[in-house]
Amino acid sequence: MNQIIVITGTSKGIGKAIANYYLEQNDFVIGCSRTESSINHPNYRHFSLEVSDEKAVVSMIRAVKKEFGKIDILINNAGIASMNHILTTSVETISKLFNTNFIGTFLFTREVSKVMMKQKNGKIVNFTTVATPLRLEGEAVYAASKSAIENFTQTASKELAPFNITINALGPTPIETDLIKAVPKNKIEELLNKQTIKRFGTFEDIINVIEFFVDEKSKFITGQIIYLGGVNN
Repeated sequence: MNQIIVITGTSKGIGKAIANYYLEQNDFVIGCSRTESSINHPNYRHFSLEVSDEKAVVSMIRAVKKEFGKIDILINNAGIASMNHILTTSVETISKLFNTNFIGTFLFTREVSKVMMKQKNGKIVNFTTVATPLRLEGEAVYAASKSAIENFTQTASKELAPFNITINALGPTPIETDLIKAVPKNKIEELLNKQTIKRFGTFEDIINVIEFFVDEKSKFITGQIIYLGGVNN
């Protein structure tokens, strides 16, 4: 039976790869981004919005519920990164990072959970980063926004368990996408060397963990965080 999957940040990179993967499985994917849709598929629906815009998120999830009657999986992929020394970090940068990374994740989790609690079933996957456990210099605010997601995931798992909703998070290592284009090459090398397996992550690595979290056999797994690449801080 077709699954109904909501994925945030589907215009490019990881989000687009995940969306295409599930579309190939004949699932229905509802995506969103600030831009217009970059995916053309009969099973795909797109909403252009800011993930931190409460009214827009509420309206999107209402529309999804109206069309499909349920939501099986939520993947909170939308995120932005920024590398700045704390002495050169503006409050505007902090607001942007927390609005997209944390508030966006919170709003989608809250609204989709309202649908999932009625059906007494659901799987939510959030995104963190290896920058959080590695305490990477230059990523204090980015890592803090993802650290908030980790804490939120663990606490939310307790609040959502009575409704048979699981919520977990995965922390990718650098993937060769637009997100890391602006990061100096030596910084990326430095990060890869801190991993146990010293290479870039791939879309397949990420999808593998998502598939594990949302598998019916994983219904006993919630509030967990899995980092890719073998992170030892």
